[in-house]
Amino acid sequence: MPAEGGKTDMERIGLFSEMEYVTVGDKYVSSFNRPFNEAASKNRQMLPGGSKEMSNLQAGYFDPRFVRIFEGEGYVNLNQVRRRRMMEEAKKNLSKAFLPSSGEKKPCGLGSYYGTIGGPVPFFSAQSKPREKYVVPGKNLYTSPGKKGTGYGYANITIGKQFSHSADFYDAPRLNYKKENEKHHDLLKGTPFKLNLYPREYFDSNPYLSEKPLPPLKKAEKKEVLASPFKPCSPGKKAGGMKAGTFDPYPSHSADPYMVKSTNQISSKDVKIFHPPGGPKSRPIESIMTLNVKRALNMKNYKTASVQSY
Repeated sequence: MPAEGGKTDMERIGLFSEMEYVTVGDKYVSSFNRPFNEAASKNRQMLPGGSKEMSNLQAGYFDPRFVRIFEGEGYVNLNQVRRRRMMEEAKKNLSKAFLPSSGEKKPCGLGSYYGTIGGPVPFFSAQSKPREKYVVPGKNLYTSPGKKGTGYGYANITIGKQFSHSADFYDAPRLNYKKENEKHHDLLKGTPFKLNLYPREYFDSNPYLSEKPLPPLKKAEKKEVLASPFKPCSPGKKAGGMKAGTFDPYPSHSADPYMVKSTNQISSKDVKIFHPPGGPKSRPIESIMTLNVKRALNMKNYKTASVQSY
């Protein structure tokens, strides 16, 4: 359809002609019946003949015969070539060949210095130090052998002289103490002085100690043991028209004769009846907080202000 300027739509797009439709007029074939590769079922196909395995036979290669890389070359001795190269490399050495060390030495036991850098240390040597010549001391003092005996019943066996015998009473210490005690009591005058103001500690060792006499012991009251156990009574009887719930079968009749009331019991209009006065009545009272709030006090009049002015 030509546009307003006189050009067609194809000319405005820039195409020479409209794209052709390839399948116009073809017969419809469903995708279910359509073959996957239609050309594979037509004409003669390539038959590779199967795969070949690698082997020493010529059948495992693509070429019909084995082709050499260098055909017609001379024989070369590889050992001779290797030796010539080693001789050329040896000429480059400026001195003798480098020989590595024999490796580290392993210790052969505890306390051995074999394999160490510095060797044995003389300070830790197990040899004994030189000592002075041993001088034999002189002989001991020889005395006559000691006298035999234990001392009880044997005389002249001690170093000193034998003690002379002196008589001694059997109960002399007790008699001497008794005489000294009697002599001491004879010198005393009156009974020994005792001070009642003996100082005491702030707190007694026994906090329950009391100097007051103890009250008499209270005798435990013996409770009477009832011979028979307590049994509750039967439930109360309900009141009925026959008075079955009362203690008595029926209240006895009491005669009440007619009596005229006395004049004192009859009330008169002139006598006033006592009425108790009413309690105190409440009134509005301002609280202490309200009174303090009304007292205006600020930073300007706090020096001149007083409690009485408010």
